[in-house]
Amino acid sequence: MEHETRTELPSTDQTQARRALHIALLRRAGGPLLSAVLLCLALWALHAMASEVTYRQIAGYVHTLPNTDIGLAVLLTGAGYAVMTLYDWFGLASIGRRLPPRRVGLISFISYAFSNALGMSLLISGSIRYRFYVQAGLSTGEIGRVVLYTTMSFWLGLAALTGCTLLLVPIPPDVPLSGLRIPLAIVLVLVPLAWFAVSLTVRRPLRVWRWNVSAPTPIVAARQILVGALDWGLAAGVLYVLMPEAIAGGFGHFLAIFVVAQMAGLISHVPGGLGVFEAVMLAGFGATGNQGLEAPILGSLAAYRLVYYLLPLCVATVMVIWREVRALRHAAMVSPWFSSLLPPFFAGLTLVCGAVLLFSGATLAIPGRMEILRGFVPLPLVEVSHFLSSVVGMLLLILARGLQRRLDAAYVLTLVLLILGAIFSLLKGIDYEEATLLSLLALALAPAHRYFHRRASLFRASFSPGWMLAIGAVLACSTWLVFFSFKHVEYSNNLWWEFSFHHGGAPRALRALVGATAVVMLVALANLIRPARPRRAMPGEAEFARAMPLIKQFDSAQAHLALVGDKMLMFAPGDSAFIMYDIEGRSWVAMGDPVGKDEEARRELVWTFRENCERAGGWPLFYQVRPQDLDLYLDVGMNLLKIGEEARVRLDQFNLDGKSKKTLRGTVNKLSRDGLRMEIVPIEGVPALLPRLKAISDAWMRDKKVREKRFSLGLFDERYLCRTPMAVVWQGEEPVAFANVFVTETKEEASVDLMRHLPEGPSGIMDFLFIELMVWAKAEGYRWFNLGMAPLSGLQNRRTAPLWSRFGAMVFGRGERFYNFRGLHRYKDKFDPEWEPRYIAVPGGIALPLALANVASLISGGLGGVVRR
Repeated sequence: MEHETRTELPSTDQTQARRALHIALLRRAGGPLLSAVLLCLALWALHAMASEVTYRQIAGYVHTLPNTDIGLAVLLTGAGYAVMTLYDWFGLASIGRRLPPRRVGLISFISYAFSNALGMSLLISGSIRYRFYVQAGLSTGEIGRVVLYTTMSFWLGLAALTGCTLLLVPIPPDVPLSGLRIPLAIVLVLVPLAWFAVSLTVRRPLRVWRWNVSAPTPIVAARQILVGALDWGLAAGVLYVLMPEAIAGGFGHFLAIFVVAQMAGLISHVPGGLGVFEAVMLAGFGATGNQGLEAPILGSLAAYRLVYYLLPLCVATVMVIWREVRALRHAAMVSPWFSSLLPPFFAGLTLVCGAVLLFSGATLAIPGRMEILRGFVPLPLVEVSHFLSSVVGMLLLILARGLQRRLDAAYVLTLVLLILGAIFSLLKGIDYEEATLLSLLALALAPAHRYFHRRASLFRASFSPGWMLAIGAVLACSTWLVFFSFKHVEYSNNLWWEFSFHHGGAPRALRALVGATAVVMLVALANLIRPARPRRAMPGEAEFARAMPLIKQFDSAQAHLALVGDKMLMFAPGDSAFIMYDIEGRSWVAMGDPVGKDEEARRELVWTFRENCERAGGWPLFYQVRPQDLDLYLDVGMNLLKIGEEARVRLDQFNLDGKSKKTLRGTVNKLSRDGLRMEIVPIEGVPALLPRLKAISDAWMRDKKVREKRFSLGLFDERYLCRTPMAVVWQGEEPVAFANVFVTETKEEASVDLMRHLPEGPSGIMDFLFIELMVWAKAEGYRWFNLGMAPLSGLQNRRTAPLWSRFGAMVFGRGERFYNFRGLHRYKDKFDPEWEPRYIAVPGGIALPLALANVASLISGGLGGVVRR
């Protein structure tokens, strides 16, 4: 309503907003770019330090590892993942929640198996925990506290173990940070000691980055430090038993190098610390008099990756697949959290399978298997299979993004490519291990078609910096593997055209690498050729005619805002739903939820809207979305911020009885005696009234010293006002107030938009109009009357609340000089409404201040309107 929602967001300085944009862009692009640089440096260092090592020597060491060592490494891995469950168990205990140990163990194991193998631990493990714990009945705040507890335990344990080890054990001078060993050790040891000291002395919440954290008890702090240290100690033990005997004598020196390497890998943000961890380990042991052991060390590191990362990932995959099979047999077991977890789960596995194919194509095939293959497979077929297996691997990396976006085409192509990849793996070198992995994933993916329901084009899927980094990292590692595996082969131009069973490994790897690189370059080129920024094409009568049936059948009367004509309309196929939106700066702001009854069409429209924004380099925002539709935005990975509450009056309980309604009752009775009456003018009668109503509107605007707003409310426009009925208050034969009325055919909700009155009109005229409208709507059989939103109401200012909530609560309580937030809430509250939260959905990592400034600019008709009435 015009006089109530003129400014729904605090004003933001344009210079500060632009600065926030630059910082956000730098943070978004700088992190992946730095990780890519560190990965390249690590691969270069590995190549330099292992210059005398051949791929066959490394593979030979792995094959000669004793079964007892491998079995002990597996046992230690199991113990390590069992200890990881204590993170969640004690985290739940810290917030006073208890879950069955079996469920906690399942949640912890699956989250850590995926995050350890794929990297991006906070994102992956946090999202998996969110899906599981929501199903278990935990609130978002409780889940956030558990994730914070586990993250702090993880780092406290690493800091304690690393600091103590560096204090007690010297490290070689060639290891990174060796010159700062003592200062670094002291700092790291002080971190857990300070945390423990806090638990003994402080009882107030502590500020940790963006969160306020309750000070732990001494027992809780000790648990965090000890569990984290034990976790890292067991991880070190897995690698220690796989190391060659020549350097296995001193666990202290080994542990010092291990923890430094792990910390370097974590700081680099390279997925799984791939390359960085190996480079530091090789540098550390190569500098301790272990020259000549580079091949065994690299072999033990490869075995460690298989045992500690890949094996748990395979077990977690089997567990989720088993859960999927059970769900197929018992449909009732399929729950929303599981349905939303499966697409990113299959995307992650597809990414792993693509990497396996690329790494396999970059290395030498096992000679014995090639000899067997020579007896019944023609050489041309082997060459083609080797080349195509790498192409399939790169395509799987790219299609993984489509699976995450739930694209039907990505599902079909991935299924086909997994089968082809398994066949090519057998034909190029009898790699039955790869073929088995690909076949198992294809079998698991086959019955999951219903989770990939989107019919959008594959070419519309955009790639985030994280995805580009993951694909680039795999390609970079594959390139390094090619040159490392065949460093003994002298390069010549004829090498590209050499075909042989026994001496064709290097040519095949080079050709396969070129094929994979060509695929990724073509996809990158297709993504660079983006459509131009769309022109503002406001809807005409044809678009309004398409939208009107959806508006009338929608359960929210606010869908009538599409008729204002100041927002573009995006329709779903078959006109089964639409989104109204406008563009300000980089922000594509949708007003409200998608309008329509078809839930699948609404869900697909949210995906389409986001993809269109990303292709144009914009930010998708959904403003004033309702609680019942939050899953639409969580499904596409958007974040939700509460921006206020909407007041809705339940009409079957509305009356003017009781002491609390005495003032309203008196106002209505007095104005009725003075001759005021309300009339609902149908649409066909509105045009004739508009000249008289225009005079009221102009007088109201002059008196209030305001100008027309837009976007989230209407304006005095004859074409718009002629599309809705009009409530007019008459005093005798003269109109003194009016409001255009939003009504739906479903009788679910009625509301108003533009409300204006003569400044010299009777006191209480707006109360009179509201009450008469509610009485009329109740008589007509409507269930609810919507009074509109009270911005920033209902936000919490507690220490544990998010930063945005605390800021909004502060503005709500102290921002009266800018906008009457409290007064608006009090005014609506006297009608005894039910308050329902409203949110804004935003993608993660955007410059939030600028996005909010763009929304305010849209509502106010420009940045100048944000600071002027």
